[in-house]
Amino acid sequence: MNEQIVNKELWVRLSELAVVYGLRLLAAVLVFLVGKWLARMVSKLIDHSLTRAHVDATLATFLRNLSYYALLIFVFITALGQLGVQTTSFVALIGAAGLAVGLALQGSLSNFASGVLMVLFHPFRVGDFIEAAGTKGTVKEIQIFTTILDHPDGRKLIVPNSPIMGGVIAVGKPT
Repeated sequence: MNEQIVNKELWVRLSELAVVYGLRLLAAVLVFLVGKWLARMVSKLIDHSLTRAHVDATLATFLRNLSYYALLIFVFITALGQLGVQTTSFVALIGAAGLAVGLALQGSLSNFASGVLMVLFHPFRVGDFIEAAGTKGTVKEIQIFTTILDHPDGRKLIVPNSPIMGGVIAVGKPT
């Protein structure tokens, strides 16, 4: 008789655990599936928007994939949280990886920030003759990482934006 009570209590406890963890598992699977679908939709929306804006196809594809996988990582961590897994270590790991990538791309990020500043503050415009970063020429194009100059001797110069914004910029007629 005692054994039957123990077995019954065991089955009751196991069924309670199955309900609790089954619901958690179901919630995690639902979060993952819905999140994956949303990530796919958002990345397609980004791709569509960039294509309509006539952004280079390679850049559009890169940004679409980057957004999809970033959202998928977020969804995965959220699903793990639904299962009851402590996600703070995952978030810390992603933060450390972001810092490492940021440090590795420090020069590129500096050029990017300088390009944004040049677009916002317009220290010079396309068609201006400038002397900057130890060179001179007529500004042909201001890109996000570089500025393209036509040198007076006919050469095309591609100058990183950071040295241009980090030094003296002389705008005027060629000497």
